[in-house]
Amino acid sequence: MVHLPGIAWGGREGVLEEPGFRVLLTEAGDREVEAVRAIRTVTGLSLWNSKLLLDSAPVAVTEPNWLEAAEEAAQVLEDAGAHVTVLCDWCDRTVHAGADPVDPAPCEGPWPADACRASCPPAAL
Repeated sequence: MVHLPGIAWGGREGVLEEPGFRVLLTEAGDREVEAVRAIRTVTGLSLWNSKLLLDSAPVAVTEPNWLEAAEEAAQVLEDAGAHVTVLCDWCDRTVHAGADPVDPAPCEGPWPADACRASCPPAAL
């Protein structure tokens, strides 16, 4: 959560949920069998439903989650030959792994740009 003075959402003043990041499967790639297994690993779906999801590309493979979890899921799918994109749930921008800031453009969502992890990743602990 991000603390923002004077902003009250969700009944608690100054507290704003961080955005989620979702993985969008854009293409199956040329190793379909491996991609189906990777989808099953990431989602927990059956092989049949994983194949249906793969055939539905472009489609969201994960629900909004922490950036690190989305990047991990994306890596599993990419290693299997699938083509994926990680999207910010707040502003629908593509997030590129390893970039700092992830995307230097300001957040176009209704939230402050300094709260958007696509614009401003968290400080190292």
